Amino acid sequence: MIPETSTSLPQPMGDDLTHQFEPRSIVSIGAGGIVHDSHLPAYRKARFPVAALIDQDRTKADVLAAEFSIPKTFGSIADALPHVPRECIFDVAVPASAIRKVLPQLPDGSAVLIQKPMGETLAEAVAIEQLCRDKGLTAAVNFQLRWAPVMRMARQYAKAGLLGDVHEMEVHVSVHMPWELWSFMKTIPRLEILYHSIHYVDLVRAWFGNPRRVLAKTMRNPLSASLAATRSVIVMEYDDWKRVTISANHAHRYPSTQRSQVQWEGTEGALEAIMGVNLDYPTGKPDRLRYARLGEEWATVPTEGNWFPDAFMGSMGSLQAYVAGVASELPTRVSDALDTMRTVEAAYLSSQLDGQPLPEVA
Repeated sequence: MIPETSTSLPQPMGDDLTHQFEPRSIVSIGAGGIVHDSHLPAYRKARFPVAALIDQDRTKADVLAAEFSIPKTFGSIADALPHVPRECIFDVAVPASAIRKVLPQLPDGSAVLIQKPMGETLAEAVAIEQLCRDKGLTAAVNFQLRWAPVMRMARQYAKAGLLGDVHEMEVHVSVHMPWELWSFMKTIPRLEILYHSIHYVDLVRAWFGNPRRVLAKTMRNPLSASLAATRSVIVMEYDDWKRVTISANHAHRYPSTQRSQVQWEGTEGALEAIMGVNLDYPTGKPDRLRYARLGEEWATVPTEGNWFPDAFMGSMGSLQAYVAGVASELPTRVSDALDTMRTVEAAYLSSQLDGQPLPEVA
């Protein structure tokens, strides 16, 4: 078990991300469900000021603004620009297909947090990264799982040497996801990896960097026959010693056997993180982190908060800290996010091209 008197164990991290700098005001472009459920609750918790909401459906923006005490709403970016702070952060929370339409409307040199995924294809991601460079945008992509409290604490345990050499990372998600909550997903050709397992791909990259190769297969499900593939298996290859796998099934309708976890194993210990948001989505269940030293029993690690909404404080907070000059790195900058998109593209290509038929025998 974890000794209570140990002074070498990482401690839970607080939620106050503003004590080192004066945060910029946020202008949210989009007033959809993810903004309501995660962005705005996270910003309120972190005390990041939100100056305005922009949405083509002005009524939707007005309702959301009233709930979160946001002073201004607008129906377009052009209408908003004369009335929002010059040095703000634009929080672009629109479908991936709309990102390239939104970014050209922002002032050159702006700071921007772009909702994931970074486009619907690698070609779109390349175009988005080029557009950000051409406009001089300080831009990051909202790959926020790496900032979930259990994931941040897991990294602290690894950095403290409590796992030894990490040689195993396994993501296993077997849940029921109500895809009908997102109407645009009815017609898109890429679904599960691009809109869900991309989180885990980015998390793996945050731990180990870019893989040497990706092997993957993504599959449809007869219980959601009108949708593109909602199940996938991904192997991210690094070396002969690391095994990294991501397995996702979003049609498992049996609550008692549903799973949503990340597990790491090292030469000295192991960690297990439970991602509760996937269990009984969108209500979700609490996140949890457990640790075991080699040869000892599992013990719960104290953490504060959940992936949704707390991780969104981290993705916005990292950009806030960077533009404030108190952080020298922007972890999910568009150039890094492009590598996550490259990895996703490799998974889709592998699903189409790889695999070997059984060899013939005489």
